[in-house]
Order: sequence, then C-alpha cells, then structure tokens
Amino acid sequence: MNYRFHPAAATEHLEQIAFYEARQAGLGARYREHFLKTIRNVCERPAQYPIERQPDIRRVRLRLFPLTIIYRERDAMIQVLAVAHYRRRPGYWLGRATRSSS
Repeated sequence: MNYRFHPAAATEHLEQIAFYEARQAGLGARYREHFLKTIRNVCERPAQYPIERQPDIRRVRLRLFPLTIIYRERDAMIQVLAVAHYRRRPGYWLGRATRSSS
C-alpha cells in the first residue's frame, strides 16, 4: 500500500523538516527518515494503530519526535491528514477528514 498527503499535511511535513534542520544540521534529515520508516510500517499494517476518531481515523506517534501522524485508509491508499504535535491544538485537523481532498 502507498500513501499520499492531504495538501495541508504535506505543508506540515515540509515545515517540520525545515524546523528541525534549522535547529541542528542533519536533524531535518533524521526527522524525514524516521517519518518514512513509520509511514512504511503504517502502509504495511494500517489497522494496527489506535483509532483517533471513529470510524476510521487512526494515529501513530513518532517515537523520536513529539509528533503524531493522523491518517486513514482510503481507496487502498493511506491518506495522511496531519503531522501534528501530539499535545498542541488537538483536533485542529478534523475539517480535513470531512473534505474529499487527496
């Protein structure tokens, strides 16, 4: 299974890379690699992670960074709805789940 970003989640992901790289050279690349490893696990077994919102929105926390990937399975594809800080602004991404954005 493959994945795709909601447009706003793609922006969040790129902003995280830039943020971490600005903090320390190479940290943005470490974040990106950790994200890719995590999302590959999601693509292999999407149902193994806990449901964040019924009926089908799930979350997986990045272990090395204070971020959570919010996703759902749609049309045999993982749709990343948000790359969110795990404690800040809970649920801000909910509007993304109601729209049919890819």
